Amino acid sequence: MSVSRKSGYEIKLMREAGRVVALVHQEMKNIIKPGVTTKHLDDVAYQVIKDNHCDPSCLGYNGFPYTICASVNEEVVHGFPSDRVLKDGDIITVDVCATFRGYVGDSAWSYGVGEISDENKRLLELTEKALFAGLSKFKTGAMLNDVSGAVEDVANENHLGIIRQYGGHGVGKEMHEEPFVFNYRVPSGNFELKRGMTIAIEPMLTLGGDDVEVLDDEWTVVTKDKSFAAHFEHTCLVTDDGADILTKL
Repeated sequence: MSVSRKSGYEIKLMREAGRVVALVHQEMKNIIKPGVTTKHLDDVAYQVIKDNHCDPSCLGYNGFPYTICASVNEEVVHGFPSDRVLKDGDIITVDVCATFRGYVGDSAWSYGVGEISDENKRLLELTEKALFAGLSKFKTGAMLNDVSGAVEDVANENHLGIIRQYGGHGVGKEMHEEPFVFNYRVPSGNFELKRGMTIAIEPMLTLGGDDVEVLDDEWTVVTKDKSFAAHFEHTCLVTDDGADILTKL
């Protein structure tokens, strides 16, 4: 497995891409509410990215036709923005990437729409907790399984389903680079993290099982049992002192 280690200049570019991604999420937090369409979220994200001298990385990626992935309720990842109107009690994951001078920032966040149930609040809180549990193990010399296992432990301790077909990944000149990051321990997880690697950690957890299927649009991934799903992601730099989060303000 070949995993790139970024130079100081490359990290500077990725940090700017990540800053713009964080600006998009800041705006999403402000405008997500009942009555808003997911296409409106896509339009706003596109404008924020372009206004900040970046390009929307997802738009056109392997034919994907939108700026963001907008995944509602039982949709896990890769949902299409549309005229769907968000309603009170929904949860929505916005996954967005921006490219600055050839380098990518990638982050996903799940949001409650209006008043959500206690069960869904718990899902969001614990999935975010799983992300930061993984990041707490993310430093020079750690094994990738240390990160994956921390995510897995939060899910298992709280009886949440772990999506197994999708996970984190390296980020850099490409949106998806090596290594693939499972959200549970695997035999291949004894891969050592080294200073300068840039990797997206992204737990995807559900209130039910882990089986998923892809809809007829050939992109949108949903839980087979229709249980709600949440997804939190940051792109991070490996340092001796831990995770340096690139996709935050």
